[in-house]
Amino acid sequence: MKFIKSQKDFYSGLMFSVVGVAFAVGATNYNIGTGARMGPGYFPLMLGILLAFLGALIMVQGIRSKSETGDKLGSVAWKPLCFIIGANVLFGILLGGLPKIGLPSMGLIAAIYGLTLVASLASDKFKIVEVLILATVLAAISYGAFVKMLNLQFPVWPAFITG
Repeated sequence: MKFIKSQKDFYSGLMFSVVGVAFAVGATNYNIGTGARMGPGYFPLMLGILLAFLGALIMVQGIRSKSETGDKLGSVAWKPLCFIIGANVLFGILLGGLPKIGLPSMGLIAAIYGLTLVASLASDKFKIVEVLILATVLAAISYGAFVKMLNLQFPVWPAFITG
């Protein structure tokens, strides 16, 4: 496609637009409400529209770019991709457990430590002390924000500790 001057910009903008449209369409399954009385679908709808709009702007930038090399797409970075996706899957499993195979919930704190440790393996500069400090800070902030301030009801500690 000769009209695309920067493949990186064009395809990343396309990805943002597709994700934004998907969120906006998914949000229509909920009550949208109005600006004064927002329903549960209002925020994801607005966020999806904003993301799609920003993606369109980035696609236009990819078409209008004056890049000498054309900013070709590189190869897929499989190691970081697998570790980041794996970290998110592990977070969900640790937070909620897997009842079908008898794995109990490990709670928010263990899930955050697992997420942080696995996601940090995506980098070539893994330092365990820094990762543990980051995990501790994230766990403390998440506990304060979600459990104490928002009063969300989900397990914080593993079931075998809390009973």
